[in-house]
Amino acid sequence: MTDALREQVRKRYAEAATATASGCGSGSCCGEPAEDARFGAALYGGEDVRELPEAAALASLGCGNPTAVAELREGETVLDLGSGGGIDVILSARRVGPTGRAYGLDMTDEMLALAQRNAAEAGIGNAVFLRGAIESVPLPAASVDVVISNCVVNLSTDKAAVLAEIARVLRPGGRVGISDVVAEDRLSPEERAERGSFVGCIAGALSVGEYTAGLEAAGLEDVSVDFTHEVADGLHGAIVRARKPAHAPAPAPAERSAAGCC
Repeated sequence: MTDALREQVRKRYAEAATATASGCGSGSCCGEPAEDARFGAALYGGEDVRELPEAAALASLGCGNPTAVAELREGETVLDLGSGGGIDVILSARRVGPTGRAYGLDMTDEMLALAQRNAAEAGIGNAVFLRGAIESVPLPAASVDVVISNCVVNLSTDKAAVLAEIARVLRPGGRVGISDVVAEDRLSPEERAERGSFVGCIAGALSVGEYTAGLEAAGLEDVSVDFTHEVADGLHGAIVRARKPAHAPAPAPAERSAAGCC
């Protein structure tokens, strides 16, 4: 089932990338119509969208704008998990400036190709796109200052591994600014599944308590989960923040998937 769900997610993203590249617009991964105000480019400020290539905005499949809350600074290194068409990588690259770097990680070849074209069109020279899974990030430990993601963690079938990888790649004192769909604690996994599909970013959503416990088990602190807008009964777009302790020890290999939240 895990492999089948992963393939469903990959196929949905690939179809969205192909549609955008062909000029047909994007059918959102996480909301059905592209104009669904709960997902996509509608959640970005007008100034952000105006400075983007049209294809990057059309390919936006997220449930928020993590770059608006990540407090990015000049010279920092940022990692975007599940970077899709590159909207958040482009915005991050501009915020960290030429002395910084923005990595985008995605498992879908079609999305990576689209993101690279969008970054080139935007004149971005400090973005690097990587192929891989968010459960096994192809970057060294303690190599990034900020991890962002936009409505992708809920799509993982091994969220404990994702949260452990976030903690591993963050430098001591590094921070997390994630937009995701998050469930109220009152909803059971079965009740979440009744409200929407896994590939629609609903059935796989963590609850507030699960997210908090998972990040803390991975070794992060100052965890907060703040709802921004409702996407279904008891499920919300949310901003998830956390920080790696300033004096955190380097993780041992056995600890990389030790978070047991989900």
